[in-house]
Amino acid sequence: MFNVLVSDPISHFGLQQLMRAEDVKVTQITGLSEEELISIIRPYDALLVRSQTKVTRRVIEAGVHLKVIGRAGVGVDNIDLDAATSRGIIVINAPDGNTVTTCEHTFAMMMALARHIPQAYAKTIAGLWDRKTFVGVELQNKILGVLGLGRIGIEVAKRAAAFGMTVIGHDPFLSEERANKLGIKLATLDEILRTADFMTVHTPLTNNTRHMIAKPQFDVMKRGMRMINCARGGIIDEAALVEALDEGIVAGAAFDVFEHEPPAPDHPFLRHPKMIVTPHLGASTLEAQENVALGVSEQVIHVLRHEPFKNAVNIPAVSTDLLNKLQPYLTLCEQLGKALAQMTDGSVREVTVECAGELADLDTSSLIPYVLKGVLSHHLGAEQVNIVNAIHLAKNRDIHFEVRKSLSTRSLSSEITIRLKTTIEERWVTGSAVPGVGERLVRIGPYPVDISPEGYVLLISQMDKPGLIGRVGTLLGESGINIATMQVGRNEVGGSAVMILKNDKKASKNVMESLFAIPEIKRVREVSFV
Repeated sequence: MFNVLVSDPISHFGLQQLMRAEDVKVTQITGLSEEELISIIRPYDALLVRSQTKVTRRVIEAGVHLKVIGRAGVGVDNIDLDAATSRGIIVINAPDGNTVTTCEHTFAMMMALARHIPQAYAKTIAGLWDRKTFVGVELQNKILGVLGLGRIGIEVAKRAAAFGMTVIGHDPFLSEERANKLGIKLATLDEILRTADFMTVHTPLTNNTRHMIAKPQFDVMKRGMRMINCARGGIIDEAALVEALDEGIVAGAAFDVFEHEPPAPDHPFLRHPKMIVTPHLGASTLEAQENVALGVSEQVIHVLRHEPFKNAVNIPAVSTDLLNKLQPYLTLCEQLGKALAQMTDGSVREVTVECAGELADLDTSSLIPYVLKGVLSHHLGAEQVNIVNAIHLAKNRDIHFEVRKSLSTRSLSSEITIRLKTTIEERWVTGSAVPGVGERLVRIGPYPVDISPEGYVLLISQMDKPGLIGRVGTLLGESGINIATMQVGRNEVGGSAVMILKNDKKASKNVMESLFAIPEIKRVREVSFV
């Protein structure tokens, strides 16, 4: 039974999937302080929040059983991602659920800004019929600058085109080809500042985007620009904006977000005649509330049940198409890493993943966490390492890792070679995932083999001498160890060779010592895939 704590008001309809699950118990307690949350978090496997709960490092450290934190929404700035990642806790969000509603709110704010709707409304209900003060501007034929062309930014751009606006956008991750298909002209931030009539921001709040629009940017901005922020407070420097409004550089601004929420009663935005503000309503529609709750609930169940999941913000994103192609190799990579860690001596310094065949033409960087999980779990314990924190743990231990295309032309089939370099030695293994057969270990160093990575495997490095196989078999038989399969490999007659035995049970310390005592045997290692 998995215990799930919901600590913020989340759509009851959206939580139905969790509540109906036979293996899930849901507890809803909202309005908790940090200390109150710390005092009760220990028994819970999952925590679901919106924006009110601050999931701090102290909360995460107290949640010793936490496996996943679900954020019913897009932004995760209220969650300490570093702390969650270092603890191996998956952080899930719902990036699609409020795309349309935030886009529509952005457009509502743009229209209100262009036509002074809130200010005109306030005067009209106060009994003043003032038509001259509130002369607005049309959106048609205006240039809209969009900073951040993710899901929401692209939806805003589509609607702006329908209004006859020219859209220019800035996003370091959007290709020019895709931008052209969307009818967006890519531009630098400086070009947008100098030419746009309206500008809307749709970037996350990071160290790089904090105050990305500040005094230096206002100094070069097209005079009379209007600005909208329905993304995150802090992307635009609030003090610098007030100054630009007073100087007439900015004709008006509409903000749904503040650097500190709720804002102080004397915040200058609240009384400025050129400002329109709303209390972070971007995702506040019935449809969005239900969609984000449904989306995050579904993924939390998948994580808890060890089923495939998506929308993890602290794991590199992988497209569905690419994931389908890499799926057969994920377990293989972990098993190869686990095998190498048991074969080598010394402290791990470098891990290299070499991909051959069709894999060489794919982005296989997402395989690295699985390899590192296999390597590090041998040294740190399986309970301490998972695909979320594997890279974090490797970096903290100064382990260098990379993925590269294999230079080998030995095989045209899709194979993965893992190389492990320690302070003492370097070893490598190669594996493949054969459709209908499963994962196979196909080479140990230079020796060709054919082993399924499961159970207990004895690796014996030896000199190629007659009778040695019989002596090894006899020793294991006398020790009550049944050999399931045996393979041998050599490079030349009488030279170095390798013997691989797949056994039904683990070899004892005495057996290992007895094997090593045979003069022709140079090295003995047991690899456990259990």
